[in-house]
Amino acid sequence: MFKMYGFWRSAAAFRVRAALNLKGLAVEETMIDLDAGEQNAPAFLAVNPAAAVPALFVDGGPPLTQSLAILEYLEELYPDPPLLPAGARDRARVRALALSFAADHHPLIVPRVRRHLAAAFGVGHTDWVRHWFREGLAQGEARLAGDPAVGRFCHGDSPTIADLCLVSHVTGAQGFQVLPADYPTIDRIFNACMAIDAFARAAPLRQPGAPR
Repeated sequence: MFKMYGFWRSAAAFRVRAALNLKGLAVEETMIDLDAGEQNAPAFLAVNPAAAVPALFVDGGPPLTQSLAILEYLEELYPDPPLLPAGARDRARVRALALSFAADHHPLIVPRVRRHLAAAFGVGHTDWVRHWFREGLAQGEARLAGDPAVGRFCHGDSPTIADLCLVSHVTGAQGFQVLPADYPTIDRIFNACMAIDAFARAAPLRQPGAPR
């Protein structure tokens, strides 16, 4: 069984949690309360100096961090069911879609950025966060709408790492009242993913510590 540090609201932990579920891999998750600042405790900084989740422990070795690196690791060791397509070009396409959500936009809306905005500039973060969620969704919709590679999911009819990143982005956006209905292709893919038990069980509001 894997062990992981996560947080119920973390988009990155959601991606990894869903991937583990899709691959049928058991995980014991310990929640690090990012709202309470537990990620800055010396004991956790010894695990991940970046003060971020997830951190995945494998076979007693040092933890793996960065959600996309963890997804690639899981794909290499546990290739069934695959979360990347077979061809090199198709794999590059899926990785690019995943990165567009997880690397282009997600880093701009994480809690430490929001806290810095308030501390350094005395500004509220809600409009900032909504802007970047909307931009991420708009760019994702532009990439996906009308693309013949899109099927039920971002690439064909099986979920990939692109879908993991899309779903976590949409879920985060919903928390700031940015709804996917304005982005019909993304909305359709999101609903297809969340109809799968592996995604539904990984959802933030299903995790310990989430508001009920």
